[in-house]
Amino acid sequence: MLVMLQQPSRHHKKLQLNPAKTTLLVLLCFLFFSSFPKPHHACQDLDRMSLLSFSHNLSTPLNWYSSSSSFLDCCHWEGVNCDGTGWVTTLSLPYKGLRGPFSLSLANLTHLSFLNLSHNFLSGPLPPSFLSSFDQLQTLDLSFNRFSGELPASAVLPNLPLSPLSLQFLDLSSNLFHGDFQLSFLGKASNLSMLNISNNSFIGIIPSSICQNYTSLKHLDVSLNGFSHEIPSGLGNCSQLEVFKAGWNQLTGPLPNDIYHILSLQQLSVPCNNISGTIDGTNQMVRLINLSVLDLSFNQFTGQLPQDIGNLTKLEQLALHMNHLSGPLPPSLTNCINLRVLSFSMNEFQGELSAIDFSKLIHLNTLDLAVNNFSGNLPMSLYSCTSLTAIRLSKNKLQGQIQPEILALRNLSYLAISVNRFTNITGALHILMQSRNLTTLLLTENFNGEAIPVDIDGFEKIRVLGIGGCQLTGQVPNWLINLRMLEVLDLSINQLTGSIPGWLGTLPRLFYVDLSNNFLTGELPKEFTALPTLAPSDQSAQAYLELPILVITQSSRAQVYNQLSRLPPAIYLRNNSLNGSIPPEIGLLQNLHILDLSSNKFSGEIPDGLSNLTNLETLDLSGNNLTGTIPVSLTELHFLSWFSVAYNNLEGPIPLGGQFDTFSPSSFVGNPGLCGPPVNRFCHDQDGETTTYTPATSNGTNLKHLLLVIGICIGCVSLFCVLTLLIILRIKLRGEESNKIHLELSSCSSDGGVAPHKVGNSSLVAFSKNCK
Repeated sequence: MLVMLQQPSRHHKKLQLNPAKTTLLVLLCFLFFSSFPKPHHACQDLDRMSLLSFSHNLSTPLNWYSSSSSFLDCCHWEGVNCDGTGWVTTLSLPYKGLRGPFSLSLANLTHLSFLNLSHNFLSGPLPPSFLSSFDQLQTLDLSFNRFSGELPASAVLPNLPLSPLSLQFLDLSSNLFHGDFQLSFLGKASNLSMLNISNNSFIGIIPSSICQNYTSLKHLDVSLNGFSHEIPSGLGNCSQLEVFKAGWNQLTGPLPNDIYHILSLQQLSVPCNNISGTIDGTNQMVRLINLSVLDLSFNQFTGQLPQDIGNLTKLEQLALHMNHLSGPLPPSLTNCINLRVLSFSMNEFQGELSAIDFSKLIHLNTLDLAVNNFSGNLPMSLYSCTSLTAIRLSKNKLQGQIQPEILALRNLSYLAISVNRFTNITGALHILMQSRNLTTLLLTENFNGEAIPVDIDGFEKIRVLGIGGCQLTGQVPNWLINLRMLEVLDLSINQLTGSIPGWLGTLPRLFYVDLSNNFLTGELPKEFTALPTLAPSDQSAQAYLELPILVITQSSRAQVYNQLSRLPPAIYLRNNSLNGSIPPEIGLLQNLHILDLSSNKFSGEIPDGLSNLTNLETLDLSGNNLTGTIPVSLTELHFLSWFSVAYNNLEGPIPLGGQFDTFSPSSFVGNPGLCGPPVNRFCHDQDGETTTYTPATSNGTNLKHLLLVIGICIGCVSLFCVLTLLIILRIKLRGEESNKIHLELSSCSSDGGVAPHKVGNSSLVAFSKNCK
């Protein structure tokens, strides 16, 4: 040791390396030796043959045969991984377009621990004793396929003992499985942590012993099935459960009490059922302090919110909409400082909304309190929630004015405050036009009787603008021409005067226009019929809305749309004072689904070009001064489900065939000159002769009445014939044999019966053809 510490000699000095060079040498050596190929074991023969058998059973075998690597080594095939000894441990082939049945040859992969065949088109039932064949499998994902039938039990024979399974994650969601969900399918998968059977057709009762047999469950999803009855007690045995989803079933009764003992629960989601009961402190909901998602929407819950709901500080999504909840919002609600979505719409909540201090909810991005009984002004504290992107407060009892402080919500894109008592539309629009990200603005049924402003400059991104039902005065404002992103415009139920501006037809993305129930005059401008998005070449994309919008039609039917692409392209101009003829160019709007020109003063003939609107579902021309005939070409509108030309001056025969055979007489009433089956009025030719017609299917009742009248008439004639013959025969042939009398009577009866029989058959044949 001492020698080594001495000063090295001059010879040794030449061999010495400094630390930097030593490090570099070690690194070079490591790279050199690591470049040598590692020993590799080719896949086992049994596994290779099992994979080939699986591929052979597919309608289109996998491309393993043309793999660039060795054909014999399946460990290099797509989606296959092996362990160090060549046994296949992983088979992952999602999104590969696989078609065919499930091959049990995969069960020969005795070391398989991960199997993912999701998002394919595999079909048919699962083989018997399915899961018990994979005793080493830990993850199985067969979701988003077309598997069907009932789930098989885990053992083939009833008395065959079950082997423990290693299964931890099982996903059978989005298939076509049906029948009761039997726990015997899972066998002895005592380590099961995740079970997802959502979006199938399972029925019956959710197995009550599921948490007794599989206590390790953390994720249980049985949503989108047909499960009924109550959610069974016993969930409390899943002491590690973090996610429970059972939405979109037919569940009834209250939530089981033991669900509130699962303190690990992070997500409780049971929307769209018939679950009842209360959610206040008596059922200990606030004990679930780890909840981040609580979705009880579309159920039958009653009562008030727990006063100490603020104990659920980890809540991020609280969805209680579409229930029967009441009372004021508890002040502690704002202690849920992690809330991102707060949805209480369509309940019976009440109280001063401004009494709630929203300033703590800095992460809130969606607030939906629509269809309740909230009153007061918009709370100023709401403008501290700078993450808000969507606010819906429609159909409450709110009042006051829009304040400039709302501009602090720089991310706001959706604002709906319809059906309230707000005032000063000019101030509101001048403020909101500065909201640069606003895309949806619904102000319907406010600002009663005010004048629509004419000096607005903004709304660059607005896509949906609703200012209907306000009884606003003025004209269609010129500033709308600058809204180049506008897709939906509602100015209905106002007091607007003047004409429809032709420049509306230049808005590049407009496809839904409602100007009905105003005092508009003049002709329908031809430019208006050139809306680009209603032409057949339109390729515009309409994205999802932050919150759904409600559309109420003339028939008072309400439809809810959560994306604009589902909203039918429409032009509503009813109940104005528009005059002149209907421009033939309107036939260019081939994407149009609804055209309502009723209750105006249009004159002239119905343009034949309307038959080019091949997507039309509703055509209402009633209550005008139209003349001429109904174009026969309209029978080619195969999607037409609503049609009316009532109360015009039309004449001539009503076309038959197509959808016209389904329209009732009310579609044509108020036109004395119309004739044909629907109005039960015979048509006449130019010489005044009555022409025959074939009754329409939709007039089956009138047809029966007609046949009955004809039958009665012919029966009376036949009876008269019989009586006359009897008298004649009795006088002239009193001495002849009775059998001869019977023969004559039989002959007369036959002759008399032919006419009604033929008439009846011809009418019934026409009727049956029309029915088809």
